[in-house]
Amino acid sequence: MITRRLMLAAAAAAPFPALAQAPAPAMPAAGRRAWAQQVPQIRIGLLGGENESDRLGRYDAYRQLIETTFGVPVRLFPASDYAGVMQAFSARQIEMSSMGASAYAGAWLDTNGGVEPLFVAREADGSISYIAVMVVRADSGITSLEQLRGKSLAWADPNSTSGYLVPRSELRAAGINTESGQYFSRTGFGGGHEQAVVAVLQRQYDAAVTWASGQGDEAQGFTRGNLRAMVEKGMLNMRDLRIIWRSRPILNGPMTVRADLPAAFKADITAFHLALATAHPQIYAQVERGGGLGYAAVTHAQFEPIVQLRREEAAERRRRS
Repeated sequence: MITRRLMLAAAAAAPFPALAQAPAPAMPAAGRRAWAQQVPQIRIGLLGGENESDRLGRYDAYRQLIETTFGVPVRLFPASDYAGVMQAFSARQIEMSSMGASAYAGAWLDTNGGVEPLFVAREADGSISYIAVMVVRADSGITSLEQLRGKSLAWADPNSTSGYLVPRSELRAAGINTESGQYFSRTGFGGGHEQAVVAVLQRQYDAAVTWASGQGDEAQGFTRGNLRAMVEKGMLNMRDLRIIWRSRPILNGPMTVRADLPAAFKADITAFHLALATAHPQIYAQVERGGGLGYAAVTHAQFEPIVQLRREEAAERRRRS
């Protein structure tokens, strides 16, 4: 099982290169579509990890633009955690959601393939990957992973790729037992990416894992990600944190839709987003928590390594119970 886990971890963290920049597509013409008979409203799930009012405010212009473009009501459903969105897909209570790769894989498993990915965000260099980072307080005296032995670690969410699944896999591949009381004095869940970083700043945990593009100015929280969002909201000064560990590249999480929705709906939603960064750059930046080069189409096959890691995690939990 260890050999298999190491192979899966390596596959999940394989680099995802920059894609050639194609001419910017046009935003779809406004007007009600034939698929509206089957999709009379668009319900969008919002993952947890950020306070609800901030999420709703950040997505409101995006919601209005989709509504105006396709002529159907659009409703936002902020979940308290990642599992809430996954459960909403299982109950067919939402049509779409931008998800992390692990949450997508979990929803795909929970629904027996009842969801599918459409596209992922492109970073500032055109690549389609990001990284997990482990942060500590800058005044903690901790400068390396080795110095975290006997200290506490906050994961972001059990369904987060960068805030749990991939860091845990890579640490175990390096010979670090991530269970509480082993290498770390204790581990726990912060309640989301933002909350986990706040827990470090407030000295509730010695370290936390979160996500970042890994590109651009580290002092500003990079070009995109949770750290960048916290800096822009005035919640964080990067001088107060130190990054002591970075993962290998992780495939960006996909815009996920129910597989049973009309193909024309999926095509229109994809076309809308492929034009968003150029046609409405401010809305794009709000939704994606920073800058980038729009979106790139993906397939389920690209997320199979993460699906396999989820299966491994589930098998290990059964062995422990």
